[in-house]
Amino acid sequence: MIEDNSKPQTTHTWPAPAKLNLFLHITGIRKDGYHLLQTVIQFIDLCDELKFTLRTDSKINFECSDSSIPQGDNLVLRAAQLLRENSDANQGADIVLNKVIPSGAGLGGGSSDAATTLLALNQIWDCEFDTSQLKELALQLGADVPVFVHAQACWVSGIGEKIEPIELPEPWYVVIYPNLHLDTKEMFSNPNLTRNCPTIKIRDFALQATQNVFESIARQQSKVERAFQWLNEYSPASLTGSGSALFATCATEQRALEIANKCPQEFVAFVVKGMNQSPVTSLYEYNSV
Repeated sequence: MIEDNSKPQTTHTWPAPAKLNLFLHITGIRKDGYHLLQTVIQFIDLCDELKFTLRTDSKINFECSDSSIPQGDNLVLRAAQLLRENSDANQGADIVLNKVIPSGAGLGGGSSDAATTLLALNQIWDCEFDTSQLKELALQLGADVPVFVHAQACWVSGIGEKIEPIELPEPWYVVIYPNLHLDTKEMFSNPNLTRNCPTIKIRDFALQATQNVFESIARQQSKVERAFQWLNEYSPASLTGSGSALFATCATEQRALEIANKCPQEFVAFVVKGMNQSPVTSLYEYNSV
C-alpha cells in the first residue's frame, strides 16, 4: 500500500503499448555476449496503464495489479531509479501499474512500462533529457526499451540501439496468447537458436524474405504449437519477440473478431490495431526536449 504523502498531488496517467516483431533475425554475437539483431517493430493498441503521482519527498513507491510482478525489483522501478541517478531530480513518485499485456509473451510489456516511466518522469520531474539521451538510458534496461522511447514503428538493428523509422500498413491483427510464460534469457541461451542470419536490407523485409528465429524453439512447447496449428487454419501465424504470443494479419476488424471469437478456451485472443505511432506521443512533449 502506497502511503499518504501529506497534501494531494496531481496524478498523471500514461499508456504503455505492446509491440509486435514483424520479423526477428539474429546476425551474430558480440564479444561481450550481446546478440546482434535485425527486426521491425510496430505498436499495437493493447496497453498497460501507469499512474504517476509526484511526491514531495524522495521516495519511489510501486504498486501493480499483477501480483506476479515483483514489488521491489522490476523494470519500472529500475527505470525510475536510473533516471534519477543520472539527473538532478530529488523528488519521488508513487507509481501504480495496471497490467494488461501478458508477461513472457514477446509483446514487450515490461520494456514498454520502463520506457513510459522514463518519458513520464523525465517530464514530471523536469529532468530535461532529450530523446537521444533517454534512449541511451533505456538501452541499459533492455534491448526493446529504446524503441518504446522512440515511439515510432521502426527498423531496429545492432543490440537494439540502431533505430530507423519505417512506414508500415496499420492492419488489424489477431494476437493469441497461449497462457505460457517464456523466459527471454532462456530463449536467447537456447543452443538451437539460429545466430548467423545473413544481414538484410529493408527492401528484403518488404519482399517478406524474413522469419522469426525463435519460432522453431517456441513451437517445441505444446501450447505454442497448438496455438500455431489453430491460428494457421485462418491466417498465416507469426511469433512475436521470443514468444509465446503469436499473431496473424487481418484485412478488417470484423475478420479479426470472427477469428478471435472462435479461439479455444485454453488461449487468450486479442483483436488489436497496428500503430506506427505510440500513444505516448499524445502526452510527451517530443518537440520541447
